[in-house]
Amino acid sequence: MKKLISLLSVVVIVTLILAACTPNGHEHAYKQKTYVLVHGAWQAPWVWEGVKQDLEKNGQKVIVVELPAHGNDNTAPATVSIESYRDKVIGTINSLKEKVILVGHSMGGVVVSAVAEAIPARIEKLIYVGAFVPANGQSLLDLALTDQQSLLGPNLIPSEDQLTLDIVHDKIIPIFCQDASPAVQQQMLDMYRVEPAIPFTNKLTLTEGNFGKVDKYYIHTLMDQAIGADLQNRMVDAAHITKLYSINTSHSPFLSKPIELTNLLLTIGK
Repeated sequence: MKKLISLLSVVVIVTLILAACTPNGHEHAYKQKTYVLVHGAWQAPWVWEGVKQDLEKNGQKVIVVELPAHGNDNTAPATVSIESYRDKVIGTINSLKEKVILVGHSMGGVVVSAVAEAIPARIEKLIYVGAFVPANGQSLLDLALTDQQSLLGPNLIPSEDQLTLDIVHDKIIPIFCQDASPAVQQQMLDMYRVEPAIPFTNKLTLTEGNFGKVDKYYIHTLMDQAIGADLQNRMVDAAHITKLYSINTSHSPFLSKPIELTNLLLTIGK
């Protein structure tokens, strides 16, 4: 009897130790997947940091792509295109052995759509987060021009050479993250860069045989002032995306509610 009690005590102690070493108690709740995260316009990999950390705490592998002419990348705006963005993401995915869960935000939705057309067999699931979803022959600009609810269009400032787009600076926070903390909003302003304009006009070729075969999901951003609810709904309908989720945030849920967004990505990734 004493041996049995001692054995049970050891089991309890080991269980408690394992639980203490498990981040958020979720290490074994989800099978490990590889998430490739693609940022949107006027943003950079830093915006995904909170979600990246939370996914990794839950045992996931995470890679955040830095698009050319964003963040610390100094590629000249005159040389970038949706194709160069696409190729950067493809290069990242092709460096891996496993299939990936590909996530695109905002303009990144156009990028991941182009990637899905090029390498559909490498993508386990395609997730749009408050993102543009083009149809065949459409550009981001084609979609944005139909958005009567967005604050973005009226507040764009094209450069004289038409190669970059700035935003009226007191509208940056209302457009991207009106519900984020003051510290995060300041970080958004500190990290802000003007956006290359050419990729907005690049039209995509998307086919049913490639893009159409990829498993797609859309997370609606319900307080979005960059991509209006009506346009989000029209794009989802046009792309026949039926696996729909929502988060009650601004355009940038990874800045205002990173844990909630992580939970949605984990749920979809199961």
